[in-house]
Amino acid sequence: MKFIAIIPARYASSRLPGKPLLDIGGKPMIQHVYERVKIAVNDVIVATDDDRIFNAVEAFGGKAVMTSANHRSGTDRCHEAYMKSKSDADIIINVQGDEPFIEPRQIDEIMSCFVSPDVEIATLIRQFPPSADFTDISNPNTPKVVVDKNMNALLFSRSPIPYVRNAATDRWPASTTFYAHIGMYAYRADILAEITALPQSDLEKAESLEQLRWLENGYKIRTAVSCHATIGIDTPDDLERARQYVNSL
Repeated sequence: MKFIAIIPARYASSRLPGKPLLDIGGKPMIQHVYERVKIAVNDVIVATDDDRIFNAVEAFGGKAVMTSANHRSGTDRCHEAYMKSKSDADIIINVQGDEPFIEPRQIDEIMSCFVSPDVEIATLIRQFPPSADFTDISNPNTPKVVVDKNMNALLFSRSPIPYVRNAATDRWPASTTFYAHIGMYAYRADILAEITALPQSDLEKAESLEQLRWLENGYKIRTAVSCHATIGIDTPDDLERARQYVNSL
């Protein structure tokens, strides 16, 4: 199997405009992401809708593809970039463009899902520790997931799932297994073409989680458990912590 990693990167951001180009330790954020992904995958492309990001990627020696500004999601942007790249890769890995400290081992973990020929889509999850606080598992900004015996996703939700009926909420994390979703996906090329042609679904609109559209239409999403936490840059405080971390190395 051949893999390609595509990093969707938009300039627009309500909290951090121009986020991919923000400086962290003398490099734009997108360069940190690109270089770490490159450790695990030889073929890496940034998919962007902005000339400034395109030019910055080419300036540090990376590959970029210009895509439409009208995409609903990173998945749609990945599909356009894959088609424009003329790649013959079998599997497309969609990597978040705002995680400058992404672990290359996470990419290895998601690629390992495709050892099984029946896997259509893969994603990563991490287990909440039994010592977690209920506020952690109830945070709507951290989607949760429940899986079947074969580690296929049954449901994603911003609400804490499963509901633990016979325990106080402060005992939930110790009562059963809770998984958080890590927003990295990989898709077989033909499946990516199919899911990007689907209309938005009711569950997707309710939860604002695009993966629910795929489940509602009968696609299976294989999950792999990762022990590595991701650090996304969403706010000015996140950016400052990232800068301090790099400066401390």
